[in-house]
Amino acid sequence: MGVILPIFRALLVIPLAMAMQQTAPAVIRETSRVRRVLVLGDSLSEGFRLLPGDAWPMVVAEKLHRIDPGFQVTNASASGGTTTDGLRRLSAHLGNKVDIFVLELGINDAFRGVPVEQIRQNLQSIIDKVKARNPNAAIVVVGMQFPIVTNDDDYVTAFGKMFGELAQQNHAVLVPYLLQGVAGDPALNLEDRIHPNAAGNQILAETVWRVLEPVARQVAAK
Repeated sequence: MGVILPIFRALLVIPLAMAMQQTAPAVIRETSRVRRVLVLGDSLSEGFRLLPGDAWPMVVAEKLHRIDPGFQVTNASASGGTTTDGLRRLSAHLGNKVDIFVLELGINDAFRGVPVEQIRQNLQSIIDKVKARNPNAAIVVVGMQFPIVTNDDDYVTAFGKMFGELAQQNHAVLVPYLLQGVAGDPALNLEDRIHPNAAGNQILAETVWRVLEPVARQVAAK
């Protein structure tokens, strides 16, 4: 009996050790920190008339996963979205913590002739609302340019400068112009010459990624 008992204990220990080895990866996955990225934009970020995975935020999501698989991207963009609309829709997406907030709104306001100062106030209110719930969130302001289809040069200039001023005021990083290298190119846009096609969205993703990548690496390192 004195010999059998130690052998019996050894037989119990071996399966237990094997079970611990098998469950350890699952425990690691469950405790891995989720890093949430929220994109709030209009049709340019929604991926107008494209498959969801072809929109630039989802292309960027693949790049983020290479840095850290814990990144989760929510594309809360909607066609026709204005700053007023974005401010109204934002609350529904603030139930979870936001680590990086990407703001791409304003061009539809400009097309409607909304005063630049009102656009600025709405964008600032959106940023303030995100910061109130997520004080440590990194903010990315995505800039746009108003096409020269008006005689009001002051409006065009003020609109273009507004995004950089907002970024500086809020210690945010700035994507100077989302449509850089894409606007006006028929090979990179749908037939409406306004909305980028899938190839155009690949370029948009690269434009955003140049600014977003260092931010994402900082967030991942925390």
